[in-house]
Amino acid sequence: MKLVGLVALFGAGVLLAAALTARGQALDTTTVTTTSTVRETTTAPGTTVTTTSTVEHTTTALPTTTASKSSSSSTPTWVWIVLAVLVAAVVGLVVALLTRGDGGGGAVPPAERRRRLDNAVATWAAQGWALESQSTDSAVLQRGGEQLVISVDNAGQVAVRRLG
Repeated sequence: MKLVGLVALFGAGVLLAAALTARGQALDTTTVTTTSTVRETTTAPGTTVTTTSTVEHTTTALPTTTASKSSSSSTPTWVWIVLAVLVAAVVGLVVALLTRGDGGGGAVPPAERRRRLDNAVATWAAQGWALESQSTDSAVLQRGGEQLVISVDNAGQVAVRRLG
């Protein structure tokens, strides 16, 4: 269940990123190559030397970003529908995880039910109640002429009720 939630959240992020990218501008680069040839003639007594050298210089510039003042949306409607469905699924998953019981809707293991029963019996015993009998999922307590039954259901919920 957690994996499904993570996959849904990842998918929503990917679609959101795609939608935001579709509204943005592509990154263009401009490359300028400049070639210059320099001819140098040196004359020494009795000799003439001509030297030619070529220098290449490449410049890459990123364009400046300008804000578009258009009010129309370039995101297709189906993208917004898919995003809305994914958001609803994530919200539903969070609500389901937050509202489920201790057992996640299933049965609590017998050892955990026994621990909860023992804790409830100890709490009542601290208030002056004596243990009369106990089974794996319930106990009968007595004080004076009164009796209580403490029970733990399969979901781990502790219930107390007075007898006759």
